[in-house]
Amino acid sequence: MTKALAAACLSAMAFSAHAATIDSIISPTRIVVDDGTKRAIVELPGEPVYACGLKPFLAWANRFEGQTVEATAGGVAISIDGSPVSLESLFVKAGWLRTANLSDEAQASITERRGGWACASAQAPFDAMHKSVDPKILAGIALNESAYNGRAWPWTLNVAGRGFFFRTREDAYRAVRYLISNGRSDFDVGIMQINWAYHSKRFTNAWDALAPATNIRVAEDILNENYRLTHSAVKAVAYYHSANPAPGREYIARFVKHLSQIERGL
Repeated sequence: MTKALAAACLSAMAFSAHAATIDSIISPTRIVVDDGTKRAIVELPGEPVYACGLKPFLAWANRFEGQTVEATAGGVAISIDGSPVSLESLFVKAGWLRTANLSDEAQASITERRGGWACASAQAPFDAMHKSVDPKILAGIALNESAYNGRAWPWTLNVAGRGFFFRTREDAYRAVRYLISNGRSDFDVGIMQINWAYHSKRFTNAWDALAPATNIRVAEDILNENYRLTHSAVKAVAYYHSANPAPGREYIARFVKHLSQIERGL
């Protein structure tokens, strides 16, 4: 069911003497709505994120049962702090729903491992956001570059060889702005640790550089360029870190270890 159809269904129920409320939540895409005289199932667009199973989602979602719903341009919504917020956006932000549009909030929920993404594989973010490079290759590189608690972390900086992991994109952005304002460019940014000195022009701005999908796309561009230069997949990965043989070999050794872990279900 599209947003328009869901809204139309809810609008039809709104002519009842009673406001429509959430009777129960079946899944991240199916909501039972009750207007006091009849019940109807409203479907939300997207795919459920079931990596952790259905039960954790239902335990999280029961807080919304009994709340009044309304039809908005953004779909079926509830009121939060006096403003309508679509259930679709709430479920995406919390990590239980994947939609075709990977918004900034969707990218954050996937890479921060919120909700159902907490049980997804290390490769899952790259399955969702890759364009031209095998997601397993991207995941292996990211684990070399920005691993935190066994997963690639999007809000990562490496400044002159020292790694920093930030809680939010906003925190990482403030750090990047501080570095730039002090004339620094000797740092790597984001989930794929793109070097700012060499590659800043590939981004619109520093905020854009931290977006996981954008950061991954730039990494893919660099890897593809390396492959065209060397005609070797191994060298393309090694050159992502360094064209010098010794550090390149060490990098490949760690990369191969991470690939093996991914293949075993990391």
